[in-house]
Amino acid sequence: MENVRLNVALLRRKVPNLTSAAKLVGLRPATVSNLCTGKIPVGRAEVKTIIALAELAECSLDELILRGEKVEMIETKIKAIDLFAPLTKGGVNGLIARPGMGQLVLLAELFYRLKREGMVTILLTPEGNHPEVEDILNNMDYVVNTTAEVYDKVMEIGSNKEIAFASDRGHVANGNIQELQEKLESVGVSAVTTFLLDLSGEVVDENLPYGPLETVWEFDADLAARHKFPAVNPIYSTSSVLEGAHLDQQHLTIQQKAQKLLRRYRELRSLVQVRGSEKLPESEHTTFNRGERLEAYLTQPFYVAETFSGITGVDVQLQTTLEDVRKILDGVYDSVEVDKFNYIGAVK
Repeated sequence: MENVRLNVALLRRKVPNLTSAAKLVGLRPATVSNLCTGKIPVGRAEVKTIIALAELAECSLDELILRGEKVEMIETKIKAIDLFAPLTKGGVNGLIARPGMGQLVLLAELFYRLKREGMVTILLTPEGNHPEVEDILNNMDYVVNTTAEVYDKVMEIGSNKEIAFASDRGHVANGNIQELQEKLESVGVSAVTTFLLDLSGEVVDENLPYGPLETVWEFDADLAARHKFPAVNPIYSTSSVLEGAHLDQQHLTIQQKAQKLLRRYRELRSLVQVRGSEKLPESEHTTFNRGERLEAYLTQPFYVAETFSGITGVDVQLQTTLEDVRKILDGVYDSVEVDKFNYIGAVK
């Protein structure tokens, strides 16, 4: 199938209030979001949906649909992210969480890793009083107060360096990020990978809280409550990189099988908590046990948390993650105790 995707940058620029606009023309915001991230491939979308989006953006279908352009992922060596919702290079990546779910720790870890790989990191100071942001400042090359300063810093850095930029949702709501992106695009700057978070925690209750995104990391309250970090929901987190034409077929196959297993495991876990595991059929025991091991394997020690956890941070290459997950799915580790998978890197 032809490699096609939505022009998310164009939608961000042309339809800043996409949630309201989509509802007015009869589109579900969730559908629009899933098309932007690739969870719903453009080729499977209803024609009327694509036409409605083109009309909203006041553009042609050729402008809205990009053909033959590959979406690049940045390998973070964080298992849960690389497997389920890869970081989109040069895209806009949103974190959806309530306070206490670990989004700032994940952002700090990502910036630590990106900075280590040579990227320049910039934080736009959030509006209001947010002392918790102090925890991520060590991994920022520059902390600025306005989008104008961000623009000046990006232009000063030039095109020789990739840039990772983070902003709180407050700057999205007031239109500042929209204006910044338009300004950067007008001078041909495309090397900025953007991270949007919401320190208020209100973002989880809204559709398209940041507008169109290339990657969505949705955090899971149950995982956070059980201290399974990073608490990134493996079912609802997604990325435009996951479109079949953009991703290695082996990765896509393993990712889909892992999601299917974890989806069923979560259902069974609710039953086990109420009725006990002895009520499960034998075939479901196998699913439950493998899901339990996979969930534990997806936890990972972070470098930025070493002082608090006492565990040294680890990198896991994507191919290693895929091989380990494949073996868990195939039952190779059925006899290994679940606790052996908690907060490890690769399976040894």
